[in-house]
Amino acid sequence: MSSTTPSASSRNSPAPSEPRAPFAGARRIVVKLGSALVAAPDGAPAADLLAAVATDVAALARRGIETAIVSSGAVALGRAALGEVSTLEQKQAAAAIGQARLMAAWGAAFAPQARAVGQVLLTLADTEDRRRYLNARAALDALLAAGAIPIINENDTVATDEIRYGDNDRLAAHAAQIASADVLALLTDVDGYYSADPRTDQDARLATSIAAVTDEMVASAGGANAVRGVGSGGMRSKLEAARIAARAGARTLIARGVDEHPLLRLENGAPFTEVAAVGSPASAREKWLAGRLRPRGVVRIDAGAAAALKDGASVLAAGVVAVEGAFERGDAVRIEDAFGAPLAVGVAAYGAADAQAIKGLRSEAIEGVLGYRRRPALVHRNDLALLDRPDRTTD
Repeated sequence: MSSTTPSASSRNSPAPSEPRAPFAGARRIVVKLGSALVAAPDGAPAADLLAAVATDVAALARRGIETAIVSSGAVALGRAALGEVSTLEQKQAAAAIGQARLMAAWGAAFAPQARAVGQVLLTLADTEDRRRYLNARAALDALLAAGAIPIINENDTVATDEIRYGDNDRLAAHAAQIASADVLALLTDVDGYYSADPRTDQDARLATSIAAVTDEMVASAGGANAVRGVGSGGMRSKLEAARIAARAGARTLIARGVDEHPLLRLENGAPFTEVAAVGSPASAREKWLAGRLRPRGVVRIDAGAAAALKDGASVLAAGVVAVEGAFERGDAVRIEDAFGAPLAVGVAAYGAADAQAIKGLRSEAIEGVLGYRRRPALVHRNDLALLDRPDRTTD
């Protein structure tokens, strides 16, 4: 289904009804806005819309919901300074100029809410390399814990066609995965996914819920906004992003973002399409850890640490009795009890040499030995999956 005009979409979408609680049970959400929303037709930031989104995010924060924003618009905002932008190099230059303008616009939007914003520029390697993945997640966690709003974008200044996500819908899905978000909200210029193009088909209807995105849906969906000439996504990329998010345990909402207070409107009955998640972020992460990572080392822990592990604790250096293998930070390790029985598989926060140096130490002693400070957990509870059976391994 191709993107369509507001009048066509509203003609075929259901009228506002009983609120569907789109953010019910959510602890953390990722909201993505495309270039057509962030940049006004004259190339200036859409200040009123950004301010409305900031107000919505602040309202969600008061209910304990953390929000990260994936914001397109750098190239669109930087284009005015360069004139014609057609080559890759010109787009990269426009992105460099526009990214500063984009962050300034978001900073101004959140200033009345007394919220700082933090720039997070990602590349495809940040989700494919485990160490960089850990670094990106740690940065997002730190910003959100401080009450700041991460403003995420692809690093378009250095990315090329061969090493990029392709569009910010997919970037947003991967950001939801990195952040362990419960909900991914893709704000666009239509109400959601339609069975056909409502501009040409009077029988086209909005799909309010989708259990699973099919190949047929993706094939029939439309591309980028050709009228505005900005952005690189479209409904096709949103459905593909929803697939990625579903596997990461996040529900996806596809909704209009051009109206005032787009997030709160959803809770007040505005129409949207919801794509179901496959499990939860925690269960998706555990399946990935237990089923896809090949351990490069072993960490053995004492009886007290093993009991705490089964109760949901992290693996702290104090409980480690032995370290084996030549693993690096970000590599998978198998966690065993003192007798060699496998307990879990997880992602190491320290390389083998450092792990060997701090085994048995209390957390406050680690910095004095290594000369730097990091999370005290050798394997954090969010980065491990308990093994169901004593004989189950991923080797």
